[in-house]
Order: sequence, then structure tokens, then C-alpha cells
Amino acid sequence: QVQLVESGGGLVQAGGSLRLSCAASGRIFSTHAMGWIRQAPGKEREFVARITWNTYYADSVKGRFTISRDSAKNTVYLQMNSLKPEDTAVYYCVADADPRRIATMTSDYWGQGTQVTVSS
Repeated sequence: QVQLVESGGGLVQAGGSLRLSCAASGRIFSTHAMGWIRQAPGKEREFVARITWNTYYADSVKGRFTISRDSAKNTVYLQMNSLKPEDTAVYYCVADADPRRIATMTSDYWGQGTQVTVSS
């Protein structure tokens, strides 16, 4: 089993920044793909970013968000800059041995989510 715990969410004004963290434990390996999925109120879940040996982003966040990984700490980060009100959502950390399952939001492992609210 893999456990994922997110932190770093909160309330920020438009144009501001936040950094989310996801601490992984259990049977997580450096070869596992990890990523972030978000869900805004009343909307479907949306892929945000993924990291394996490279990174991949949704068009809506490209150039504003950066995903990174500290393998020694089994931690993944999402640096979010130039935040917009439409970025308001619950952000979930996900992990999977198959990187394709990150973008298709069918990962085996999910965190509990952290709320990000961007005020206008």
C-alpha cells in the first residue's frame, strides 16, 4: 500500500503563489509516477501535472505551475504561481506505477486532498 498526505493549501489572492507538498509512504518507489489532480466545486476532476523522468502539464497551468520531486524524501511538490480564481479547487496528490494512469485520473493511490482557494 501507498499513503499520500498533501499539505500547503490555503487562501491566496489572485496573482499570488502557493506550494503544495505531498509526502508519500509505504510501498512507493522512485520509479512510480506522481502527479496532481484537482476538482473545482460542481466540476469534474481535472489533470494538473505529472512527474516521472520528465514532467507533463495541463495546458491550463503550463507556464504557471511547476511539479518537482525529492526522491530522498519521497515528496512531490507543486509550485503554483500567478494563481487565478479558476484555480480554486481541491488538489489531490496521486501515484501509480503506470504514468499513463496519472493523466487519465485512474491512479491506484490518492491522497485526501487539500483545498486551494484563490480570491479575485
